[in-house]
Amino acid sequence: MTCLCKGDLKNPKQKCATVCGYPISIFFIVVNEFCERFSYYGMRAVLVLYFKYFLRWDDDFATTIYHTFVALCYLTPILGAIVADSWLGKFKTIVYLSIVYAVGQVILAVSAIHDITDANKDGTPDNMSFHIALSMVGLILIALGTGGIKPCVAAFGGDQFQDHQEKQRSTFFSIFYLSINAGSLLSTVITPILRGQECGIHTKQKCYPLAFGVPAALMVVALIVFIVGSRMYNKTAPQGNIMVKVCKCIGFAVKNRFKHRAPQYPKRDHWMDWAEEKYDKLLIAQVKMVLKVLFLYIPLPMFWALFDQQGSRWTLQATTMDGDFGLLVIQPDQMQTVNPILILILVPIVDSVLYPLISKCKLNFTPLRRMTVGMFLAALAFVAAALVQIQIDKTLPTFPSSTVGQAKFINMLNNPLPIKAGSNGFTLNAFKANEDYLTFDKPFELQLGVRDTYHTTIQNGTRNTIVIIQNGPHLEPKFSDITAKPEQGANAMRFLNGFASALNVTVGNQDFGLIVTNNMSDYVAVPQGDAQFKIRNNAQECVYSQKLGFGSSFTIIIPSTFAFGPNCDSSIQSVVDIRPNTIHMAWMIPQYFLITAGEVVFSVTGLEFSYSQAPSNMKSVLQAGWLLTVAVGNIIVLIVAEAATLSDQWAEYILFASLLVLVCIIFAVMAYFYTYIDPTKVEAQFAQNKPEEKKRKSLEMACKDSFKHDKEDRRSSDSSSDEEEAKQTKI
Repeated sequence: MTCLCKGDLKNPKQKCATVCGYPISIFFIVVNEFCERFSYYGMRAVLVLYFKYFLRWDDDFATTIYHTFVALCYLTPILGAIVADSWLGKFKTIVYLSIVYAVGQVILAVSAIHDITDANKDGTPDNMSFHIALSMVGLILIALGTGGIKPCVAAFGGDQFQDHQEKQRSTFFSIFYLSINAGSLLSTVITPILRGQECGIHTKQKCYPLAFGVPAALMVVALIVFIVGSRMYNKTAPQGNIMVKVCKCIGFAVKNRFKHRAPQYPKRDHWMDWAEEKYDKLLIAQVKMVLKVLFLYIPLPMFWALFDQQGSRWTLQATTMDGDFGLLVIQPDQMQTVNPILILILVPIVDSVLYPLISKCKLNFTPLRRMTVGMFLAALAFVAAALVQIQIDKTLPTFPSSTVGQAKFINMLNNPLPIKAGSNGFTLNAFKANEDYLTFDKPFELQLGVRDTYHTTIQNGTRNTIVIIQNGPHLEPKFSDITAKPEQGANAMRFLNGFASALNVTVGNQDFGLIVTNNMSDYVAVPQGDAQFKIRNNAQECVYSQKLGFGSSFTIIIPSTFAFGPNCDSSIQSVVDIRPNTIHMAWMIPQYFLITAGEVVFSVTGLEFSYSQAPSNMKSVLQAGWLLTVAVGNIIVLIVAEAATLSDQWAEYILFASLLVLVCIIFAVMAYFYTYIDPTKVEAQFAQNKPEEKKRKSLEMACKDSFKHDKEDRRSSDSSSDEEEAKQTKI
């Protein structure tokens, strides 16, 4: 079965094959979109963690750069649409910008290889500026690529259908949207798993190169698939961009109104009417309709300011929670998969059940009211996030400020020991530590037992462990403890050797090194699960097991009474330095449900409303305006992240929720005064008026010509009568 490919300028008679009534070319476009969305969302899922843990940026700066990147991705579609419609055409624009996109993904993947600048092979890049510069170049190219092709791919797919294939075209857009969500869902599941792997040439680190490399490979596949279908596409020539025309019309109206601002000029019904001297009345009426909808867009960025924090603040929130769901362990960046899963569930339920039910209840649930409800649901989502954050904060340790220091004491003697540290008095049993860190703002006297007293100073802003051995306490140097939660939900583990000889400890493929007597090993990051620690002394080996959660820190004491052999692990003691995360990630599901329900009610309805209120030839203008609200929303986040001085994260969540409720009220008032229109009727009215307008103008011209001729006749008759009169006078 074949169909005529309309619009191919080189060969208008060219035929293209169809399958079940659909052009084969659209299958290449759908596969291309799936791979491109996998590439984009997969990269974005791990991006904020890459900023924090690889580039070593703090939470606020990582959030700022993340939202700057997302904003750029939603600003560049305007540029892509102008280039496609005015210069290159959709096909060439997609190909050229996809190449830019793929190069950006590859550069980002290369920037995440720590071995490139790790000259001393310690696992930390020596030239972080090089990695940051590469990352920024990659992200700029990605933003240019993904944003530039965003308005082109769907429209190019629609171009493949003929006028009589409206049903197939509608089905194509449904499949197209499904491919977007499928790519998003799979990538947000897979790339965090890839990130969780360990890779490297000299030292093993979290595998960000693989997490970015697979999306880069998918982008290359997307480009190849799209080019393979080149001969089958219906490629329409650029016909000029309506956005440019609209901007010129608005610019002329403003300029003309400014020129005629003096009071002697009569006022016009609408300021756009000042463009009548140059532009057609139909175009001016269409621009008025578009501006009416764009005015309603003004409050909308606040919704996106909250919505897009799923990939930044909410991901960082998940790093402080317990992701053990029993059968599977969820990584913090995998929680984002809840959103596309809920979309696939909620969209049919809302469309097929909720809206018809509301309609049967005789409730006038207009599109603008739906959008208001969606904004309110997003605000509730952030209230839920704040409540979860308050519970998380209760479980977090109190780390020392810059004006105080903290210390913990471990008794390595084989007998109880009374201790007095400053004003704090307590007794430590053999091979035990005090439960909580003690805080000191000045030097203090440390008294051990009855006789021994030591003058002790704790450096401000630090946590320390003071180990008491047979010859007195380990005061200089003290053992430094970590002053933050372990990264990426790992567990910071170290060993204190009280055994009579040096020991070597390993867990998996990680080595704690040789630990001499009465000394402490360095911290080693151990993942969640049942950890098997192997303690060796020459040919002897003892296995010590401990179940680990997320984000904890332990000091494991090997006492002087330790002995290899059966039950060798019974004497080993585990001291909690930082408790594991106890708030489960499942508590984030309500906030994800609320934000997704808000998205379904707000975003889908918003697009539907915009299209219903826009002229037929200006859908792209509203699409650009809609994407612009997303960009502005992300700019709001980065402004708040940098400008807000709130010390508590829950307070920032409440601030965003409050701002959205305020904006929601403003939008509800604007919606109340909005009058719905039917653009097709307005356009039809102008189409009917056009012949009458032409007829009226022709009549006016005819009247003018008739008047002119009459005037000339009168003048000629007057002159002839004057001549006759002169002749008679002479006679």
